[in-house]
Amino acid sequence: MMARDEKLKERWEILVQKLSNQFAEGEDLDLDGIIYLIGVQELGQLHRRFKKDEKLDLMHIAICRLLEPYGYYEFDYYDDDGWPHYKVKEQLPNLKAGEQSILMKEAIVSYFLVSQYIE
Repeated sequence: MMARDEKLKERWEILVQKLSNQFAEGEDLDLDGIIYLIGVQELGQLHRRFKKDEKLDLMHIAICRLLEPYGYYEFDYYDDDGWPHYKVKEQLPNLKAGEQSILMKEAIVSYFLVSQYIE
């Protein structure tokens, strides 16, 4: 378990660095910032500004997409505006804040490993 945590920590730091340099002029992105970026990427409408309520929707899209491989969500359909919709397959277990953040970091690292953004 320890080795896996170390690897995750290492990859997470590399990822934050790389994304921050690319998207935040070197300011460190936090977990929410990265989740938001993934939402924008999944929506595919990269060159527009989003309203505040849309930003929450984007984060929701990202969380669904990130947790899909874990069996919690399943892609359902794209609506007329091109927004993906997911259905809940299984309720998330009640996780403590720390555990939740580890699950999200793990899911985010996998997402970027699959897309070969990091290795």
